[in-house]
Amino acid sequence: MQEEPVSIHSSDLLQQVAALPTLPGVYRYFDAQDQLLYVGKANSLKKRVANYFQKDHGGSRIGHMVSKIVRLETTVVRSEAEALLLENNLIKSLKPKYNILFRDDKSYPYLKLTRAVPIKSLTPVTAPSSAPSAAQVPRVVYYRGAVDKRHDYFGPYPSVWAVREAIQLLQKVFRLRTCEDTVFSNRTRPCLLFQIKRCSGPCVGHISVDDYQRDVDSAMRLLRGETKEVMTSIEGRMMAHAQMLEFEQAAELRNQMSALSKVLHSQAMDTVGDQDVDILAVKVQGGKACVNLAMVRGGRHLGDRPYFPVHVEDAEPVEVLEAFLSQHYLDVPVPPALITSHQVDPELIHALIEQTGVKVSAVHNPREQRRVWLEMAQQNADIQLARLLAEEGSQQARTRALVDALDLAPEDLDSFRMECFDISHTAGESTQASCVVFHHHKMQGSEYRRYNIEGITPGDDYAAMRQVLTRRYSKLAEAVRAGEGKLPDLVLIDGGKGQVSMAREVFESLGLDLSRIVGVEKGEGRKVGLEELVFADGREKVYLGRDSAALMLVAQVRDEAHRFAITGMRAARAKVRVGGSKLEEIAGIGPKKRAKLLQRFGGARGVADASVQDLMSVDGISADLAQTIYQALR
Repeated sequence: MQEEPVSIHSSDLLQQVAALPTLPGVYRYFDAQDQLLYVGKANSLKKRVANYFQKDHGGSRIGHMVSKIVRLETTVVRSEAEALLLENNLIKSLKPKYNILFRDDKSYPYLKLTRAVPIKSLTPVTAPSSAPSAAQVPRVVYYRGAVDKRHDYFGPYPSVWAVREAIQLLQKVFRLRTCEDTVFSNRTRPCLLFQIKRCSGPCVGHISVDDYQRDVDSAMRLLRGETKEVMTSIEGRMMAHAQMLEFEQAAELRNQMSALSKVLHSQAMDTVGDQDVDILAVKVQGGKACVNLAMVRGGRHLGDRPYFPVHVEDAEPVEVLEAFLSQHYLDVPVPPALITSHQVDPELIHALIEQTGVKVSAVHNPREQRRVWLEMAQQNADIQLARLLAEEGSQQARTRALVDALDLAPEDLDSFRMECFDISHTAGESTQASCVVFHHHKMQGSEYRRYNIEGITPGDDYAAMRQVLTRRYSKLAEAVRAGEGKLPDLVLIDGGKGQVSMAREVFESLGLDLSRIVGVEKGEGRKVGLEELVFADGREKVYLGRDSAALMLVAQVRDEAHRFAITGMRAARAKVRVGGSKLEEIAGIGPKKRAKLLQRFGGARGVADASVQDLMSVDGISADLAQTIYQALR
């Protein structure tokens, strides 16, 4: 007679499982150390949880997890949608060891169109003397953060690159402004963007407010996918001007139609019925997984974005896909159509519909254009996972980790370029700024630069940072606007909010992208590994984690900038000192007194030029010591 298998779980636990209700809810498993192992949801708690203890899961990930369960907690809810929400809130906050986890520490970028402030006395603008205010002229801009109902937002986009491409489209076709309001309000003549036909010059009255608003309305319709309607509207306006013999205005609209036709052709605008679709393809290999998310918005394919979950191990592709769906769309708007590489549980889609209020359809075996999209997404998932496996443990892995953590958009990983700045001085003496360059997955020593900082108050690090960034990027900004230069993908600042604010001011004055600026703020107790990243574009601080590969790369580049600045500062300081006249070599002058002297007189030269009476005015410097210093420095 065959013996019954002996259960590894206590009778109390098994009795608790048997007594569970057949109601929707969330269950949590704990081990002997009371560590959370797993969080799951169920339409029927009794059926789902009992399944774990009745089946033999072998040596799989789930089998290892089940063998460690000693305690169970459940929460009954009213619907599977509520269970879905609670499950993923717990997963994201508690990060259980055996759940498939997708990082959620980055937000999606949007394209933002500001709305004009209604002004009763609005009149057409015909001359620079009657130029409108910035509030009357909507602006197109890249945006992250909370949505403000006073403005219009389009997206989300899969990457920064996709938003920039959309902004360039609107600049080419409708010539919408992108400048800050402060820049707009202080223009007396058109900027370079007007000269290269990327802006219609509303700041100096080269277009009326009404005409500009019509271009804004057309841009919004284009972003919503109303391509044919936009073309028809522009054509109608062109013919109306022609009939009234207003040939200059008709020619402008003709050029606008031509530009739009070229853009639509180059952007491969799809004429299929789909407007907003997400395409999801999964690849699992070698204990790793990639979910590739491609986005179609307004009929345009905006590109894709790979996700690499953790705790995958022996998970099946459909399991990874369902984990992504349940975690991702609780924070991001779900489109009405999902195309998936594997068939997912209909109950999951039903829970998404109930939770989001959006009628969602999921197709896993699409046809025609949808099939093309899915094949592209699947191919990209294969490529991205192959790269991840090849880069495992390498410097490339650190680069990819940083690119993913900050949602950067280099043309390709090998071209990713980062420049890092640091300021160094001794109590204001011999201030130097360093710029080090990381490119092609390594430091590029031949491209390092040092900047002697002059004309500032000794010890003013903010002014020093303003000076070095202005000198570094002012000419490059002009080249970028002319289409002849390229900014680094990331500008790293060794400092917190203050230094980042200074960098923001410089970039705003030069009309550069604020999203490229990231500050490295020291953590609690200035301990290594606790640093936080501070952003100039308004995003919340990010802590990457002590063991993060991205933080390792940031620390590597930051430390190199610090080393390069220190060595330059010491060399410069040595040049202004002669032989035995160094302050360090004077008996009775320790670090504190030396610092006070340098601060009072603005450096070694100032100390050398000071009289005995001036030296005695420094706290701690006696008459005899002042005389000794005076003689030693002459």
